Amino acid sequence: MFARPAAPTPRPRAIANWLMLVAAMVFVMVVVGGITRLTESGLSITRWEPISGAIPPFGADGWQAQFDLYKASPQYAQMGHGMTLADFKFIFFWEYIHRLLGRLIGLAFALPLAWFWWKRAIPAGFGWKLGALLALGALQGAIGWWMVASGLVDRPEVSHIRLAVHLLTALLIFAGLIWVALDLKARAKPPLLAIWALCALFLQFMFGAYIAGLDAGYAFNTWPKMGEEWYPAGAEWMQPMLRNFADNPVTVQFVHRWLAFVVAGFAFWLGLKAWLRGMRMEAAALVGAVIAQIVLGILTILSGVQIDIAASHQGMAVLLLAAMVTAAHRLGEAPA
Repeated sequence: MFARPAAPTPRPRAIANWLMLVAAMVFVMVVVGGITRLTESGLSITRWEPISGAIPPFGADGWQAQFDLYKASPQYAQMGHGMTLADFKFIFFWEYIHRLLGRLIGLAFALPLAWFWWKRAIPAGFGWKLGALLALGALQGAIGWWMVASGLVDRPEVSHIRLAVHLLTALLIFAGLIWVALDLKARAKPPLLAIWALCALFLQFMFGAYIAGLDAGYAFNTWPKMGEEWYPAGAEWMQPMLRNFADNPVTVQFVHRWLAFVVAGFAFWLGLKAWLRGMRMEAAALVGAVIAQIVLGILTILSGVQIDIAASHQGMAVLLLAAMVTAAHRLGEAPA
């Protein structure tokens, strides 16, 4: 059973199924990460302990020790007055689950990868791709702590720039898992349109992360206008000008609102090409996902960033990415 085969025995279908399972786990982790951010739970665990941190606190003393560590953080100093131990346990839960999922995903990827390598089951040309995904996963863990650390020094929240890096890396891993899984069944080269569509989508993801990090979703809860205007004339304008596209909550929300329709245009165009090539399921999934995402985005604004709607908006973003990657791959398989 544990002997290494003398000759390669590729198992592309088994590896593809495994990658899709890991992608599903990443989807869950992104949704939990969104809830962690929305509930302001991300700074509840103030230490990065990759091994021992997998064990939750036990007993009154264990919980009190964790609570005392949190009390020493800037977030508690500025926002935590009156917080009870029960309140702390709530925010601790979401951050703990988020980190635990990261550990489980790491194991779910690394251990089967080692097994497939030992059994010489990895098809030629895919070893480096799987190794790159493993490296990205390890990097993501470090990025996560780098993000959290930004909120433990002199500010009660994490850097929105680091939050964007963390989210975009997670989505890159998700997209990579799906692309490699599909490649194991049929090699593809994405058309230029698909590359532009994915670039626009990742740009939109970046602005979505800025909104989360800056709490910009609370700036205006009207749509399509922002209050009484398309862009509030009295909004403070930062210098240099480019800062507005990363640091100004009003500008960030404005861009995120309307860039969504640029992404939708690319999605409809890509969906149309897929439909005309007979890929009806992929086209319908892509168009349906982008419409659902825009509707959820509008509802998130109108609801004042209600947690269940906002979390659904983030989850649908990941499903939209899956639909776009799948359509891009299928079009790359088809003859020109």
